[in-house]
Amino acid sequence: MPDDPIDISAIIVSYNTREMTLECLRTLHADLAGTRAEIFVVDNASTDNSADAIRDAFPHAIVIANTQNAGFGAANNQAMAQARGRHLLLLNSDAFVKPGAVQALVAYLDAHPKTAIAGPRLLNKDGSLQVSCFRYPSPGRAWCENLWLSTLFRTHGRMGDYRRWPHDREREVDWVIGACLLVRREAYARVGGFDERFFMYAEETDWQARIRDAGWKIAFTPAAQVTHLGGASGSAGPNPHFFESLDRYEYKHHGATGLISLRTAMTIGCSARLVLWLLMLILRPAKCELAMAKARLCAWLIKRQLTHWSVLMNPAERSVPS
Repeated sequence: MPDDPIDISAIIVSYNTREMTLECLRTLHADLAGTRAEIFVVDNASTDNSADAIRDAFPHAIVIANTQNAGFGAANNQAMAQARGRHLLLLNSDAFVKPGAVQALVAYLDAHPKTAIAGPRLLNKDGSLQVSCFRYPSPGRAWCENLWLSTLFRTHGRMGDYRRWPHDREREVDWVIGACLLVRREAYARVGGFDERFFMYAEETDWQARIRDAGWKIAFTPAAQVTHLGGASGSAGPNPHFFESLDRYEYKHHGATGLISLRTAMTIGCSARLVLWLLMLILRPAKCELAMAKARLCAWLIKRQLTHWSVLMNPAERSVPS
């Protein structure tokens, strides 16, 4: 019945990932068996017939078919505005829940009323750990990372990070990547959804920072496990979208001074790395291909950090919406 209480509103954003989305839905549907749940799929104008295939295979799913690619955050906002569940499960189309994962996340939030978001242990396709917890970006952290201080003092409370942590116990963290998040409705109702200026990357970082600023906690639990394909592969080449989103986050949360500090730290760090990769190119010919790719990336980043200031130039970025 429409008025039945809903425990979980699951939301999947799809963009030209028909087969992965269908597999994601199959594993999710199996894990939600016996749970009062609703499933939304927001299709961002896919050209692979995703929306029709999803409707055919999962007629009870609520499919929102956009006529253009709205971006990850905006697409999730569309579904969250309609969702009725007491918890919102945000799941990437390339993320496949293991049996019991959703209930483990629910159990964690139910046991920790001050926690707004719980993230699971993410696994690569081969079963290896995928790092999913990170510190918030900041000018200070940029200097620590680019001067290798976070590597030298990896267990330090301020300078260290979660990269060497085996993700083997429950703990409060700064933020967890958005491949799979269980979100308390109360927190969403108080803070609102994603900032839609973030088209891709950093939108979940910004959202969790705002939720944390509102007094909530962000947590990780290894009791829930999810296989995530996206993090298992990465490109060594430039990713303009990532750095534009990082600029936007830094400007929003730390102002123009913070953004300039971050860009300075990255320029210095990339310059040092460029020298090291060029030395490797000379001294270790066997690593020529890797060294050349890394050197090109460093050179691209140095040029970008010195010349690309679109965030500061855009008047729309000067406002700081919630």
